[in-house]
Order: sequence, then structure tokens, then C-alpha cells
Amino acid sequence: MGNKWNFEIMTDSAANLSREVIEQQELSVLSLTYTVDGVEYKGYEKGKEISAAPVYDMMRNQKEIQTSLVNGQEAEIVAEELLKEGRDILYIGLSSAVSGTYQVVRFTFEELQEKYPDRQLAAIDSLSASLGEGLLVLRAAQMREEGYSIRQTEQWIQANRNHVCHEFTVEDLFYLKRGGRIGAAAAVLGTALKVKPLLHMDDEGRLVPSGRTRGRKKSLDMLAEQMKDNIIHPKDQTVYIIHGDCLADAEYLAGQICQRVKVKGIHIQILEPVLGSHSGPGTVALIYIGEHR
Repeated sequence: MGNKWNFEIMTDSAANLSREVIEQQELSVLSLTYTVDGVEYKGYEKGKEISAAPVYDMMRNQKEIQTSLVNGQEAEIVAEELLKEGRDILYIGLSSAVSGTYQVVRFTFEELQEKYPDRQLAAIDSLSASLGEGLLVLRAAQMREEGYSIRQTEQWIQANRNHVCHEFTVEDLFYLKRGGRIGAAAAVLGTALKVKPLLHMDDEGRLVPSGRTRGRKKSLDMLAEQMKDNIIHPKDQTVYIIHGDCLADAEYLAGQICQRVKVKGIHIQILEPVLGSHSGPGTVALIYIGEHR
């Protein structure tokens, strides 16, 4: 870890950032984990590109997947290595409404702050997930590059995090039902009628229903339509499409966006395995900066 920055940036694997970006920005990444058939896998391993596709195949084969948040001991080890080098740390974590990871790191930072009183430690709840969280991490890296202090960067993220919009739909309601997002009766009815739920992340970072439509393509069309009415400065921003191993649907959504609004770019990426195990194969999410969530 070089000392060319005035502070270090830490995040977790739920931010869905690629190995290339992590290495380029010299980020410290804590890993959430998932367990299948008694074998534990990491969502991130330093120097490795993790493939999420096998996880979706496991789900299609009815494998049960258990997930775990970031390990507090691991967080302490990674953070203390940086503190011993005299570095300050800004952590941006997965929404506290969907995981306990942020609380684990915040508690770790509070303990370390007493041990290293001269260092600055900041833990931010992104109120976001996947590349919504990742978008905030990249903005922090940009601000760091431009010479902003750790406190200025922290304040900007806290002031702007609720402009990061997450709108998504799923192919199979089973995973949302298992996670308690919808009731069993609604899942059975929805599957029978081919009703596709639309969900979004609210201002508290919770996954909540925002509507529903009949049929897969209509649900994707609706995502594009909602974004058209809400996006800020589209020509200046790259929008992100995250998919649960359904690239063709993600590409269809990209086409629908291009028909409705001119954006700087569209980045398509598979949803990382820990979050993907909770939404299932066929998830399609659209992430961008908007007027409101």
C-alpha cells in the first residue's frame, strides 16, 4: 500500500468492484462470505478475480447458500496494519439495513480509535449495495485524488448517498420470499400470473417494493422508464446495470435506456455472489445518480 494518498479507502466485497479497479485505486477490501455444502467461499480474495456465475448455477440446482458478513477480526487486522503505517482510513460499507457488516467495522474502528488516538478513522453507511456502494467508493477515490481531506470526503458521501438510485426486478420470486421480502401467498400468486415485482432501495437503505408489472420485458422497460424521469445530468454519468447471470436481459435493458435518454455510458456487470444469493438468478438492477430514490 503506497503513501501517495492522504488517506486509505476501505470497503467490502458487496461493493461489486472488479479486481482491476481495486488494484488501480489501491483499495482495502473486506470480504463477505457464502457457504455451500459446508464449504466456505470468499466474495473477495486479494489478487483474484472472483467468478459469480458458478453461484447462480448452484442456485438453479437448488443448492442452499448461507451467507455471512465481514469478520470483525479480519477487519481489525487489515485496519491495524494501515494504522501502524500512520495511515488514516475511510470505510464505506454495505447498507446497514441489509447486513450487519457496517456495524462490525464501525465497532472495530471505535476500538482502534482508542488505541490510535492520533489517527482519523471514518466509517460510512453507504445505504447502498453492489455498484451503488461501489459508485460511492469510486467517488471517494476521485476526491482523494483531487486532494480532498478524509473529513471532506466523508461529508460529501453522507450528503449525497441518497441520490444513488437502485431499481431492480427479479425473475423468480422464490429468493425474495425466502429472504422475507414478500409473503408466500404473493409469491405463489405472482408466479402463477407471471407478475414481476419492481423494487428499489429507500432512503434508509432498505429493499422495498415500488410496483409490479406483468411479464419480464415489461419489468425491464419500467426500469428504463423510471430512470428517464429521475436521472440527473444523464450526459455526464455512466449508469450501471447489474445482473444475476442473465446478460441478455441486461443488454435488453441497456437498449431500452438508449431509446429513452442519452447517457455518458452504460456499464454492465454480473452481481457478486453474496448479494446474488439473496435475489437469485435473473435479477436485473439499474444504478444511477437521480433526483431522489
